[in-house]
Amino acid sequence: MALIYILLFAATAGMAFAFTWRVMGATIELNEKPPKPRPRIHPEMEDVKNGETLLVFNAEPLEEEDDDDGDVIIVRR
Repeated sequence: MALIYILLFAATAGMAFAFTWRVMGATIELNEKPPKPRPRIHPEMEDVKNGETLLVFNAEPLEEEDDDDGDVIIVRR
């Protein structure tokens, strides 16, 4: 009975070590690769063209009168 226990324990320990070794190797391999370029544009902003004026709602009361009416001009870099 003790022999079966020792064999199963050794097999479990070996599989755990092998699994840990593979995961560490995969992690190191991922860190060595350069990161994939990701799109910097938010999906909801895909249809907005560069330089297009957007309407902005600000719930705070304005303290002074301004000329641009809270519009924002989009500039992509």
